[in-house]
Amino acid sequence: MKHTTLLLLTSLGTFPLAAQNTCSTALPITVGTFAVTAVNGTQVPLPICATNGAGATAGEWYSYTATADLNVTVSTSLPINAGIDTRFHVYTGGCAALACHAGDDDSGSGTLSTASFNVTTGTTYLIAFDNRWSSAGFTFQVSETIPVQNAVTFLPQALPTNGTTMCVVDMNGDHLDDVVSTSTSLIHILKQQALGGFVAQSITTTPADNTASWSLAAGDFDNNGFNDLLYGGGGGVTFMKANVDGTAFTEVSYPQYVFSQRSNFVDINNDGNLDGFVCHDVDANVYYLNDGTGNLVYNQGGFGPTCGNYGSIWVDYDSDGDVDIFVAKCGCDPVDILYQNNGNGTFTNVAPALGFADSHQSWSSAWGDYDNDGDMDVLVGSSSSNVHKLMRNNGGTFVNVTIGSGFDLLGGQSIEWTTHDFNNDGWLDILGGGALMLGNGDLTFQQVTITPTNGPIGDLNNDGFLDIMNSATAFVNDGNDNHYLKVFTVGTVSNLNGIGAEVEVTSALGTQIRQVRSGDGFRYMSSMTAHFGLGADTQVDQVIIRWPSGIVDIIDQPSIDGTLVVEEGLFTGVTETPSTNDLALYPVPATDVLYVSTTSGSGNSAVRVLDATGKLVLQRSLVNGQLDVSGLNSGMYLLEVKHQGELLRRAFSKE
Repeated sequence: MKHTTLLLLTSLGTFPLAAQNTCSTALPITVGTFAVTAVNGTQVPLPICATNGAGATAGEWYSYTATADLNVTVSTSLPINAGIDTRFHVYTGGCAALACHAGDDDSGSGTLSTASFNVTTGTTYLIAFDNRWSSAGFTFQVSETIPVQNAVTFLPQALPTNGTTMCVVDMNGDHLDDVVSTSTSLIHILKQQALGGFVAQSITTTPADNTASWSLAAGDFDNNGFNDLLYGGGGGVTFMKANVDGTAFTEVSYPQYVFSQRSNFVDINNDGNLDGFVCHDVDANVYYLNDGTGNLVYNQGGFGPTCGNYGSIWVDYDSDGDVDIFVAKCGCDPVDILYQNNGNGTFTNVAPALGFADSHQSWSSAWGDYDNDGDMDVLVGSSSSNVHKLMRNNGGTFVNVTIGSGFDLLGGQSIEWTTHDFNNDGWLDILGGGALMLGNGDLTFQQVTITPTNGPIGDLNNDGFLDIMNSATAFVNDGNDNHYLKVFTVGTVSNLNGIGAEVEVTSALGTQIRQVRSGDGFRYMSSMTAHFGLGADTQVDQVIIRWPSGIVDIIDQPSIDGTLVVEEGLFTGVTETPSTNDLALYPVPATDVLYVSTTSGSGNSAVRVLDATGKLVLQRSLVNGQLDVSGLNSGMYLLEVKHQGELLRRAFSKE
């Protein structure tokens, strides 16, 4: 849906009608403004459809029956309620089978609540307020508009996390997003299972010198197939390095004082190894260069010389194949910086020339191709004022298009601004400022209110729709009929995660791009799987992956509504098998001898080697796990070996 004029229907007065104390006696209401004298009803609303868990002891109940397909807003965010703390839940299913439909705690001004949701003609919805925070009376309003196209709703699901939940990412290379929470001496991983649900893994560590109090990033910086973690704390930086099977982590802390803000994993010098980057609040930014053996060396300077660095994001804004860095700044020096990668190991701050060097005051930014024209636009969201900046990328230069975009009317502030396609319509949306801004595809957005606030984002039930973690609650996307494709990148010459790769998907809807990143927004770590909504399209014509190494993979007409796993260099469309982690090849790149090992040993197994066109170029048996590849030309190859009745494939390069 593009530009649509909304018709708002509200009442002319306040109805001093008392809500009822139980669901079975809920007071029928329509559009209007209603006064609740106190929250003292005997039936406590359950299940909980809003954030912040249990604790209520009373409730007040209303019912609303839809007379048409509409979008309804329930809100206590009114001036008369200033200083009051409210929470409500919206149900379908009747009193005997209450099912969450919507709800909210703090999306309104202050501690007030508001939520918008689509309703269906003839359906009755139960609206219940509780006293989780206060039993004081208040006034609320019900209004109606035309229904939101491809609306997004979420249902809460409690998950047994342990510590601070800041990460949703595949930790073990099975292409399913896991939930990670951490504390000083514990890493708690909820491992998503292929058939649904999670298996908990609690890993005790030596005490971290610096906890992830400000931010967390994930990435496999030693290329062993299991993601490592970067803790950004108030006094310094700690890395947690996963062992060879992901069952333990080694703490590596650095003595330098760093008032850490946003952290990232990224291959800064494009040598195929992930480095660490951390924003420094009170000094020049710092980074940790990988020496190629998994050791990280502390460096400072070159990416912003002054204080006030909050939200870093590594993005190829000029589409030249290498990653640049944007830092949203606040506080002592609030002038944003954008360092362009010159491709020779040096970077130049181009923010002044491109219209970013102002005192905007922001803690993060959301970079994405909002108009699907092939380059990265950006929303620099406000953290301490009501002014947001939406900038359209015009082939490497930028135009401020905030006026008329919908962000000129969004008064909310937040430190987190991220972009994903939550309704799978093929247009990126933006989460932040207490609202979800649904993208229309032309750099205009429609504001809707949802229950979850910002948090780590990923697909927690593998249904192709993105979910949001808020502490120990997963807000699971209800989804719709739209199609999707997820692309999981496996680097061979580039870093193993494929961080820095650009993935392009073309269907009848048009061409979309995503860039694989570790760390966006301000605090959280979201899935590195590239996610594409396809709307009503039932076919993808082509997927193109441009890797940091310069290698380009092209896959024609892949299957949709699932995950496409692509190993770098295999542009024939042959992808890794689900058990690729059972197969290890080294060294990569190989010279004369390639060592091949599987989890049960490879010995003298028979292997086949295919070149990048899929042609068989080598077929022989290993000799004590070794393969002579001296006769192969330089390039990319695919090795195949049988292991426990399964054919395993892994790519390697030959010097």
